[in-house]
Amino acid sequence: MMLNERLKVIIISELNLEDVTPADINDDAPLFGTGLGLDSLDAVELVVQVQKHFGVEIRNMDEGRIAFRSVNALRQFIEERSAA
Repeated sequence: MMLNERLKVIIISELNLEDVTPADINDDAPLFGTGLGLDSLDAVELVVQVQKHFGVEIRNMDEGRIAFRSVNALRQFIEERSAA
């Protein structure tokens, strides 16, 4: 499974998003606000899930803003941190 697809499955299952499939999530759409519509509680849970599934730590809000812009941004963040 490609990383983007895996991220979408994690987002949907761990955040209990109902009536959303991986195909519904555009790789470049914002995860928060007008895009997927996630909120600050979802952000906290996503930080935990990224650490749990990928061993990558999002240390502060600035990193979170960068990582959580979109699925593609999150994939890039994880790839960069995993390679370091």
